[in-house]
Amino acid sequence: MKIVNILEDIEKVDGDIYERLSPRRKAMKEFFNIGSKLAAAAMPLAIGSMFNKAYGQSVPAGVVAVLQYALTLEHLEYNFYKAGLASALPVPAGAERTALEAIRDSELKHVNFLKTVITGAGAMPVNEKASYDFTAMGNFSTVFSSYATFLAVAQVLEDTGVRAYKGRAGELKGQKVYLTAALGIHAVEARHAAKIRFIRRMNGQAATNKPWISGGNDTGIAG
Repeated sequence: MKIVNILEDIEKVDGDIYERLSPRRKAMKEFFNIGSKLAAAAMPLAIGSMFNKAYGQSVPAGVVAVLQYALTLEHLEYNFYKAGLASALPVPAGAERTALEAIRDSELKHVNFLKTVITGAGAMPVNEKASYDFTAMGNFSTVFSSYATFLAVAQVLEDTGVRAYKGRAGELKGQKVYLTAALGIHAVEARHAAKIRFIRRMNGQAATNKPWISGGNDTGIAG
């Protein structure tokens, strides 16, 4: 993921951020100037240094906790799609497989981005689990053999992701750079949720399923 592009997007949302942070403006500008010269291994430290210079303080522990929470979720989602697409799951070739592969790759980008930001903040990113039980203790034993079950579980995970980012966004209040980045991922997760819902409807599943996340459980999964 190109961190410089993310920061440029932040500037589009908050066009006067550099002026408003003056005299810290120079620290922010420097990052753009040296970005292409940095080795990939040095990028996390550069990000942390840029944030610290810009805000004149270390990253609050509460912000790091939210980032770790988000990374834990992204590990889960990435491993779900990775396992599903590597299994014997009967995913239709063509547009549907391409879409699911794109979602999988997007989740990996989120993982790598969050790991980079957490490292840059001076913390150790939480590791993914050695294994995940996507059957939910056998309740969805066909998750990687039934395409319908896989999509239903995918919807649960994506809906959870959207709600999770939205639910903890308030904890990033006053940390505009981190909040903007988190809301950017939130928007992508919302698109994932909408795409999964669309695919389910195309396969005749959950006919009452809306294209957007509602307050109720419209996955078709009991519980």
